[in-house]
This record gives sequence, structure tokens and C-alpha cells, in this order.
Amino acid sequence: MTTGPLSDRERSYTLLLLVLVFTSSHVDRQIVAILAQPIKEAFALSDLQLGLLTGFAFALFYATLGMPMAIWADRGNRRNLIALAIALWSGMTVLCGLAQSYWQLLAARIGVGVGEAGSNPPSHSIIADLYPPEKRGTAMAIFAVGVNLGIMLGYLIGGWGNEWLDWRWAFVLAGAPGLLIALLVRLTIREPPRVVEQPVAPADADAARAKGGGTVSFWSVAATLWRSGILRHTVIAGTVVSFAGYATIAWIPTYFVRVHGQSTGEAGTVLALYLGIGGGIGTFLGGWVADRVAPFGEGWRAWVVTLSLLAYTPLAVLCYTAESARVASLAFLGPAVLGGVYIGVGFAIIQSQVSARMRAQAAAINLFILNIVGLGLGPTTVGAISDWMQPTRGTDSLRYGLLAMVAAIVWGAAHYFRAGQLLQRQTREMEVSATRVV
Repeated sequence: MTTGPLSDRERSYTLLLLVLVFTSSHVDRQIVAILAQPIKEAFALSDLQLGLLTGFAFALFYATLGMPMAIWADRGNRRNLIALAIALWSGMTVLCGLAQSYWQLLAARIGVGVGEAGSNPPSHSIIADLYPPEKRGTAMAIFAVGVNLGIMLGYLIGGWGNEWLDWRWAFVLAGAPGLLIALLVRLTIREPPRVVEQPVAPADADAARAKGGGTVSFWSVAATLWRSGILRHTVIAGTVVSFAGYATIAWIPTYFVRVHGQSTGEAGTVLALYLGIGGGIGTFLGGWVADRVAPFGEGWRAWVVTLSLLAYTPLAVLCYTAESARVASLAFLGPAVLGGVYIGVGFAIIQSQVSARMRAQAAAINLFILNIVGLGLGPTTVGAISDWMQPTRGTDSLRYGLLAMVAAIVWGAAHYFRAGQLLQRQTREMEVSATRVV
């Protein structure tokens, strides 16, 4: 039970533990990417089947169940929900190592998705209650670094676990630590009090009612996200960028193993450093820079992402067309660093545009769309394109699937640019309104 506001030390500890939770979720989610080739060989799978394993089958349950989990989070104890969720997904990851067929592995991966559905929305809501709007971009970016840390550890554990033992033991090594993290969450952090805060631009009466502490229906939250141009463009932008991003994370290890002849350990180590350390730095700096440039206009939060995506594009093309593994690897450092800039910034914009009792549901709706389209269809689409091109292009068919994802990056940059324009307009309107009141 909440007994009062968290101290600065408790707030920092809670944020760091939520980063650890997010890290664990991405270890267990992304480990399949580095193990895709040995799994393909073990069960004689097509690239489309691999894409379903890493994408749609997982994402469908993860995204869909995020909705009721978010309603629970907005009305109940968020800490307990997170602890239960991590225990479930960690146990199911261990079971992945025991699968004796593709369908058993697919069922275990669905179980991982069910567990992970209960983590992100309540985490977003807790962080929004811990940090005021002017610090929320940085806090969300710190939280989002868990993506990069998780990918790094997933690639290292998966790559070298497969080299030293086999792919089955790699799943066990990845999943077991999460059970300890679940205990830490349940026993060492408190449920923070909910901060009732005036939303930047209440979209309707339900938002105003939420300001007073009342609950808001799911459909009202969805309507708020749609009516607000800022929120609409932010969600669309994050969705199409994640479409490319999840596809890249799912297939880039296989690209280096299959096309450039690297071992899982070699590819996993390089990509872990790029996406883990480099990507973590980029993700954090995205939120940090967005908070620093916001005084020049709120639109610059979104425009920071636009610029990062435009820089990402040519380097990604160079990586996927390079004949040399060295050139491809060096070129991928750019997308690895820049690819996560949008995460913390987008989360922060959404949380700052809605009221306290809408936050977890707003996060869940955003994550539902992002994961169904991004995580669900991104890897699956690349696998389908690769299978389609394989009769004529051989192992190079995977290049074409990855190249198709670059178009989504440009599309997402355009939506972030528009969201920035609307944020600038909103800021000017609020300044004018404040002047009239004075």
C-alpha cells in the first residue's frame, strides 16, 4: 500500500529497477534473433516461419493483452502486476529451451508475449508519476535504454550460449535471471502515489474528469489519441519506424551469419556492442537532447527524431548492399546508434499529452498498434520477401527484405516532422492564452 511520496533515492531505485525489468523483457524477446539460423536448421523452417516466430505470433498476444493489463494498471497495483508479468515471461523463456517441435516453441513464445504484456504500460505510468513533464523525456529515455541493454545481453547470451552449449541452453540462461528480478520488484519497491496533473491539452470531458481522479474508459482514451493531431502523428510515426526497427533487430544477426558467413558468437558480439552500447547511448541522448532543446519550442522534441532518422537512412542502405562484411558492419553502427532515438521521445510526448488516469491505457494503445504492426508484421514481412526472392537471389534475398524497411524510416520521419509542427502550434496557442489570462 502507498504510504506517501517516494524519496529521491526510492525514485531513482525504482527507475533503475524498471530499466532492469525492461532489459529482461528484451533479452527474452530478442534472443530468438541470434538463434534464428540454428533453430531454422533444427526444425527445417522457412524464413516466413522464422518471421512468425520472432514477430506476429508473439506480437499478437503481447499487444492484445496489453489492453486489459493497462486497465488493471490504471485502476490497481502496478508494482504487483509487473512482478507477476516478469515471472511469467521468464518461466516461458526457459520452456522455449525444452521445445521438441516448431509448434511447441511457438506456443512457448506466445507465453513470453502474454507475460510481457503486463510490463510496459504500468512501467510508463509509474515513471510519469515519478517525474514531472520537464524531466520526463530524460527519464523515459533512461527507461528505454533497457531495449538496448536487452538486445546486447540477448545477442551475447544467445550467440555464445549456442557456441559453447547449444541454442536450447541459451534460452534457459536468458530466462532464469528474470525470476529473481520479479522478486526484487515485488519485495523492494513501493507503488508510488498517482500524480494528478493537468494534461497539456485535454481532448474531451473524460480527460477533465481524469484530472479529478476518476477512471476513464478505454474507448475514451482511444478517442483522445485519435482526435489529437500530435498524438496521432506520434503514434503513426513510432509504428512505422518500429516496423523497420523490429524487422532489423530480428534479421540483422541472420544477415551477418547467412550472407557474410559469420558465426553466431562473432555476429552476436559485434551487434551486442553496436545495439547495446551504441544504441543505448543514442536512445538516452535522444531523450536528453529533446529535453534540452524543448525551451526553443516543444516541436524540437519531435524534430530531434526526424533528424536522426534522416541520418539513419543512407547508412542502412550501405549496410544492406555492402559486399564486404567489414563495410556492412561499420555502416550498421549508424543505424544501431540512431535507431532508438525515437523511443524515449515518443513515450514522453504521449505521457505528457494525457492525464494521470489515462497514462497506462494510452501507453497500451500506442504499444498495441506499434507491436501489432511493428513487431508483428516487420519481421514477418522481411521473411516473406526473403522467401519470395530466394529462388532468383539465393542467400542475397535477405538483403532485399531489409532494404524494403528503409522506406518505413523515411515515412516515419515525415510524421515526426508533422508532430513537431503541431507541438509548436500548441505551445504558441498556450502562450497566447496565458497572456490573455494575465
